[in-house]
Amino acid sequence: MSNGYAWPVRDQDPGYPTYLFDRLRREGMQTLEGAKAAGAYSVLEKALKELEPSQVTGMVKDSGLRGRGGAGFPTGLKWTFMPKFDDPRPRLMAVNADESEPGTCKDRVLIRQDPHLLLEGILLACYAMQCRGAYIFIRGEYVEEARVLFKAIEEGYRGRLIGKNILGSEFSCDIHLIRGAGAYICGEETALMEASEGKRGHPRPKPPFPAAAGLWGYPTTVNNIETLCNVPAIVANGPDWYRKMGTEASPGNVLAGISGHVKTPGIFEVPLGIPIRELIYSEKFGGGILGDRKLKAFLPGGSSSGFLPPSFLDTPLTHDDLKNTGSMLGTASVIVIDESASIIRAARVIADFYHDESCGQCSQCREGTGWLAHILKRIEQGRGKPDDLNTLLDACANMKGKTICVLSDAAAWPVELALKHFREEFEEALNKSSSSFSSPEDSGLQGALAGMGPAREPAREPAREPAREQSNAEGGES
Repeated sequence: MSNGYAWPVRDQDPGYPTYLFDRLRREGMQTLEGAKAAGAYSVLEKALKELEPSQVTGMVKDSGLRGRGGAGFPTGLKWTFMPKFDDPRPRLMAVNADESEPGTCKDRVLIRQDPHLLLEGILLACYAMQCRGAYIFIRGEYVEEARVLFKAIEEGYRGRLIGKNILGSEFSCDIHLIRGAGAYICGEETALMEASEGKRGHPRPKPPFPAAAGLWGYPTTVNNIETLCNVPAIVANGPDWYRKMGTEASPGNVLAGISGHVKTPGIFEVPLGIPIRELIYSEKFGGGILGDRKLKAFLPGGSSSGFLPPSFLDTPLTHDDLKNTGSMLGTASVIVIDESASIIRAARVIADFYHDESCGQCSQCREGTGWLAHILKRIEQGRGKPDDLNTLLDACANMKGKTICVLSDAAAWPVELALKHFREEFEEALNKSSSSFSSPEDSGLQGALAGMGPAREPAREPAREPAREQSNAEGGES
């Protein structure tokens, strides 16, 4: 089917149960009429008539659904962190549609092509937690997606599916749409809340956690788009049905994006646990490496998940299996790099991105991301120094676990894995007095790391030399 995306959604029977993309195969899913004809809001109606809020939470908790935004935290358990229902404060939900992880664009497909699936998931979650309102924070660059979603919300209000006394019940819930301004950091839940309140998108120190004091100081739960789109299927079919897909620790399906040097890039609904080899090489998915070249590396979950060599191809696509490799599932967006590309350049491109997107609030992130980008640029240009690799690792060590949010960690992980698995390439570069590690093939790497924009000058050189050693005490937050 045609959908106008650079990354097409496959319109073929995958040979296993699906539920996220099923309605995308039908016409008119952007409209309330078309969505209701396909079953939209029937689960919400059933829940409002037959289920108590705690029962909905229990179903999601028993299903084992884990967040699809990157952290993989159990969704139902997260909902239970909200205060008891006798707490008089209004409860709110923040919906994270600020999809900005390089290599990732799965949420935009759900928003643009089946917005009512998302709205039904939001309303079910709000009913379960008795939230009075939901605030969707959508990435500023998602202009068409925001238009589609706003129209769907308007239709929902007209159809008495949103607002006061939904479907004639005692449950009332408003849904608001807030557009971001293009900052990656606003994908972090507390920065998202700051931006939603009209402030600068700076992450907040925790505690207090959002469930205690979130949007405007009220109890708030933050969930990702894909996570919420799983909820209607769970409530409709039950947790036992859901657990038949995926694995015991990572149940259900996931939207896996495959980009980079593959023959058929796309977004695919697959069961968690599928081997990464199958995602890259199967004709149903990636179709193999462009030009039948050899695979050099892949990033299994977006740019922050880091570089893994081909020896990890048989790793199942699950939270725990990828964690055991030193990487992570992240957004399940697999970026493929073939033998013609430079790991040094790829690492530098990623480092540039995180340096640009650091909010600057914490010194370890503000200074560390700049140094990673600067040193990698120097190595790439053939001007590396003998101790550069140790300096990179030292900088990474001082960037992790010491900041308000994990952007600093996310910048360090790809560099550490690149040096762990491809150190010979870095050492070869240092042994050459001058060389260029850019090749005509590498131009496609910029596109593979989607969201970084066109090639440009790397980050500016920091003003001073970094400390060779830094204690934990010195590494505290600014």
